Amino acid sequence: MTPTPDDCLTRNEWICGAYLSSRREILWDATLQHLQLTFVSVALGLLVAVPLAVAARGRRWAAGPVLGLTTILYTIPSLAMFSILLPVYGLSASLVIAGLVLYSLTLLVRNILAGLRAVPAETRQAARGMGYGPARQLLAVELPLALPAAMAGLRIATVSAVSLVTIGAIVGFGGLGNLIYSGMNTYFRAQVLTASVLCVLIAVAADIALLGVQRALTPWTRPSRRAAA
Repeated sequence: MTPTPDDCLTRNEWICGAYLSSRREILWDATLQHLQLTFVSVALGLLVAVPLAVAARGRRWAAGPVLGLTTILYTIPSLAMFSILLPVYGLSASLVIAGLVLYSLTLLVRNILAGLRAVPAETRQAARGMGYGPARQLLAVELPLALPAAMAGLRIATVSAVSLVTIGAIVGFGGLGNLIYSGMNTYFRAQVLTASVLCVLIAVAADIALLGVQRALTPWTRPSRRAAA
């Protein structure tokens, strides 16, 4: 009988501590790239989404085209999206970021616009009565009141971005997706499982962190202790 190897890497087990200890640097680099791609794409998506939502709220005729265009972008398969952007960005991290920015617009624009539309008309009138100009009213009144809906969209967009970053492995910039892709090609079980679990942990941690930020920025949405009692 052939002796059973006592190394979990040799046995190609799904759960293997030796993989974690021997590939620590590789896992760290992949995780760092995953976080960078996610953060940059969501941040850029937010910078684009806010002006689009404000324009759609201020000009009724613009709402339909803006929402329609961002929805169409979200329906494009990721492989097709990267292929369309390839002549512009080449095989680079910018290609993945650009694709993720376009995908995030649907969730961000729709939720920010919903939050702005939910601001009561009497609140806007009160702000104008206090001498607030359009810009100050937007920044000091409307956007803060739209935060709950906007943050809900940001949380969903961030979790989606964590997932979609892995698809960037097809161009060599997928963070943990690179490890999942190469691990599946070689049937390296520990690598596939470890990278997949790390993706899930990043998504959960990001959602919890953003939920904490949302609660800190919108204290009026929390039930008061007196009401709870």
